[in-house]
Amino acid sequence: MKLKGVIFDMDGTVVDVTYDWNQIKTELNSQGKPILIYLKSLEEPEKSEKWKVLEKYESEATQKARLKPGMRGFLNLLSQKGIKIALVTNNSQRSVSFLLEKFNLEFDCIISRESGLWKPSGAPFQAVLEKLGLEKEECCVVGDSHFDIKAAEETGIPNIFILNEDKERFASMPAEVFSSVEELMKRIERLLEKGEIGETLSKKREF
Repeated sequence: MKLKGVIFDMDGTVVDVTYDWNQIKTELNSQGKPILIYLKSLEEPEKSEKWKVLEKYESEATQKARLKPGMRGFLNLLSQKGIKIALVTNNSQRSVSFLLEKFNLEFDCIISRESGLWKPSGAPFQAVLEKLGLEKEECCVVGDSHFDIKAAEETGIPNIFILNEDKERFASMPAEVFSSVEELMKRIERLLEKGEIGETLSKKREF
């Protein structure tokens, strides 16, 4: 099928941003659970107090974020080719709005954590497909973490691309890993020239 949509993660993918997740998890005492799920399970006033801790770290990191090298050109290429682009993040709409304004970026669909749809669930990706009227086979996911892979697999999106310099970390996973946006853009350009996409990898993994 022809490539018609690309779903992007935000932190670590569209922008370079630094989080000390070990420190954050320790301060929150998240007990090994995904942070958003852990916070949702808490009772007041602990819930509000710990949300403020997370938001403090997010605000500090977002202020320092930089657009990933080559990303503007990549997004422009997709738009010029008529490809729909979506942004799915577990970060807040406040962070999203700040970064989109700072870097003058636009997406056809944006889903932040306020939607209640969080990766690694495939629900936010499914919402993108429905909002943009796309089939899962017509899309690819661009992220930087295991959460992005898990969400894509749950949704049934077969084309998963990871931006990460640590390729070994994802060696056994059903994704293609690129160390730079430039490498990934060349891969996407080849897909567009070919005119159709299919399953990029045949190996699967149980998570």
